[in-house]
Amino acid sequence: MIRKSMVTSRSALYVTSFVMFIFLLAAPFIAPHDPVYVNMGERLRGISAEHVLGTDHLGRDVFSRILAGSQMTVGISALVLAISLCIGVPIGLLAGYLGGKIDRFFMRMVDAFMAFPDYIVAIILSGLLGPGMFNLVFAIVMVKWVGYARLARSIVLSEKQRDYIIMAKINGLGSIGILRKHMIPHVVGNVMVLATLDVGKIILMIASLSYIGLGAQPPAPEWGAMLNEGKAFFYHAPHLMVIPGLAIMIVVLMSNLLGDFLRDRFDVKNQKGEI
Repeated sequence: MIRKSMVTSRSALYVTSFVMFIFLLAAPFIAPHDPVYVNMGERLRGISAEHVLGTDHLGRDVFSRILAGSQMTVGISALVLAISLCIGVPIGLLAGYLGGKIDRFFMRMVDAFMAFPDYIVAIILSGLLGPGMFNLVFAIVMVKWVGYARLARSIVLSEKQRDYIIMAKINGLGSIGILRKHMIPHVVGNVMVLATLDVGKIILMIASLSYIGLGAQPPAPEWGAMLNEGKAFFYHAPHLMVIPGLAIMIVVLMSNLLGDFLRDRFDVKNQKGEI
């Protein structure tokens, strides 16, 4: 009975994740209105047949902006995650495998970034660089790559002392071959778990920075920016904040559930804080 329930839950998670992925890809094609079209005659309308989720203070269709914002918010988080992985994983692999001065140099850099909370460093960097999506992406990448570098390094340090690595060296396999054939396969599962769990955190970080004016700028339909624009009309039109907030909550919840599933699937622990 328990096994059957687990299979059912796993299938439901797969189906839901697939539906959300298709929904994100199809968002621009199913949006009923232009997400940035201003129509002051339709401002602050409630739910109706023409406007499924009402309109905002400029008469823009909220449903269309939520759809467009899904691609922007989730797309930017995916971009941040991809860049962080491309920077952090190779650095962690090299630092752990080569050791010595290279390892000490990179790990002191990692320790410097991890000495402060992610949000604080991201806010400081975004504030210094100024508002805008490019600066936002740069700021978040600067605080996210360190976790993947530390994770990859810890796995390499653990694996390179194993007998099969020593035998591979004796058989003449070079460093690149060892990293490619033995180290990277061990790192991939752990990194995928951490990356999936990080998607929700990155989305929250993007929305938070956009909410305080350091991320997406009007009229961009980004969920955090929509929350910022709707706060002045909360008492008269609460849907302007409730709907983007629910969208953020659902996507973050799904990413966390997927991360928990992958962690159980690969039977690994979050080694972000391990050395």
